[in-house]
Amino acid sequence: MQLLLFGIVYPFAWFFSRLPMRILYMISDILFFLIYHVFGYRKEVVLKNISYAFPEKTIEEKKQLSKEFFKHFTDILMESVKAFSMGKKEIFKRYKYKNPELLNSFVKEGKSIALVGAHLANWEWCVNLPLITDIPIYGSYNQLRNPYFEKTLKKSRERFGFIGIKTFETVKIMMSNYQQQQQGLYILLSDQSPMVEKTLYWTEFFGEKVPVHTGLEMLSKKFDLVVINHHTKKIKRGYYETEFELITEDPKSFKNYELTEKYLKITEKNIKQSPENYLWSHNRFKHKDRYEEWLHNHSSKKTKK
Repeated sequence: MQLLLFGIVYPFAWFFSRLPMRILYMISDILFFLIYHVFGYRKEVVLKNISYAFPEKTIEEKKQLSKEFFKHFTDILMESVKAFSMGKKEIFKRYKYKNPELLNSFVKEGKSIALVGAHLANWEWCVNLPLITDIPIYGSYNQLRNPYFEKTLKKSRERFGFIGIKTFETVKIMMSNYQQQQQGLYILLSDQSPMVEKTLYWTEFFGEKVPVHTGLEMLSKKFDLVVINHHTKKIKRGYYETEFELITEDPKSFKNYELTEKYLKITEKNIKQSPENYLWSHNRFKHKDRYEEWLHNHSSKKTKK
């Protein structure tokens, strides 16, 4: 059954990925109309998230921002399909890096790097990153259930030298590289909502108390990683530029959760610059009213220990 599904879907994906971008954006416009106006896919979630993040905006402004997000969202869907077949020339024409010298200065020093960022603008086309720097680049992902789609997607993302690793393998690979003194750059997108049961820390994000991922802090301290933020901006439709920003060369100098706080402040600032390009369809604030519950359960566990 899985092979049959792959056999039906993949030829269409292959065909669409080879269409010119102007045609794909025409398809994106049709998808936007269907998703936003006909089916109303996650419209309530998006509007609710925007309302939490920007309570000062009028309802008309929030609806307009929501509409702009969905236009970008369908573009991202088409751009993700296009990523299957983009060559070096086209991807560098459309996805550029403003200051790769910052990244490469630490690579030349023999440092390993945690490259952090958010689901902002376009995070799929960064597969060309290995072409601008000389360091093994690891990107973790959630394994697909269908092994045929899994193999095809992994091959597509690795064609420029990217190394795809399953999420549960990340720490193991970091540890192995660290022990063998092997350099590595690890891409960590840490802006989404963790499971409450596995949460260690809560803080304010856009004025709301929410659980946050702390893996960046733990891993950078444990494996002595330089922490660099990457901020991707949408220049115009189909064109992006990524800028690198040093967060710290010495993560161990930060007290507990200070590094997490700094990263989140940078992320919030970058989202505010172009809020229509952030992934509002993810239910980022779904646990915002559960802090007291978490605190009670967390305290109980500590008492039992």
